[in-house]
Order: sequence, then C-alpha cells, then structure tokens
Amino acid sequence: QVQLVESGGGSVQPGTSLRLSCTASKSQISLNLMGWYRQGPGNKRDLVATITIGGVTNYADSVKGRFAISRDYAKNTVYLQMTNLKPEDAAVYYCYADYWSGLNLYDSWGQGTQVTVSS
Repeated sequence: QVQLVESGGGSVQPGTSLRLSCTASKSQISLNLMGWYRQGPGNKRDLVATITIGGVTNYADSVKGRFAISRDYAKNTVYLQMTNLKPEDAAVYYCYADYWSGLNLYDSWGQGTQVTVSS
C-alpha cells in the first residue's frame, strides 16, 4: 500500500495563491496517473486536475487558467499551484495516485488538506 502525504493547505484571502504538494511514501514505485480532487461541505468529491505519467494534464472547467498541476518524477511528488483563489475553491483537497505493482494497477488517496478562502 502506498501512502500519499499532502501538505500546503491553509486559509487565504480571495485573489491570492497557494501551492499543494503530495508525495508518495515509497521511492521504488511505478506511479501512473496522479491528481487532485476536492470536496466541499455537503458536496461530492470532484476532480480538480490530473496529470498522466507522460505529463498530459486535465482540468476541471472551473479551475482552468487559474490552477496548474505538475509532478516531480524523481521525488514521486505532484503539485497543485492555485492562483486567483475564489471562495468557491474552499474545500478539502485530496491527492490521488494510481500505481503499478506487478501486473496490477492500484489506487491510493491522501488524507486531505483543508483550503479555506475567505476575506
């Protein structure tokens, strides 16, 4: 089982920026897709952004042009740079990754990190 450790959440004002990080606990691992999801109060968990092993990115329409996902392959880490934050971005952000172990593909979720956006 691979653990994903997130960091970087916090409380910020609208219009400011925040960067989230997520690192996989094992160094020798074949990570595949990595990404971020978020869940606001009373809402389901929604996709924010994903990045494939080849670096292809995908974003929710609500964050296009404001958020950027990237990954450091050597560090098994994925980042989410969030700019021009809006109150509606407030949520618990969860890191996601799937990975190969032998011929099997598994997935893992982080514990979540809170992002609060308010003035």
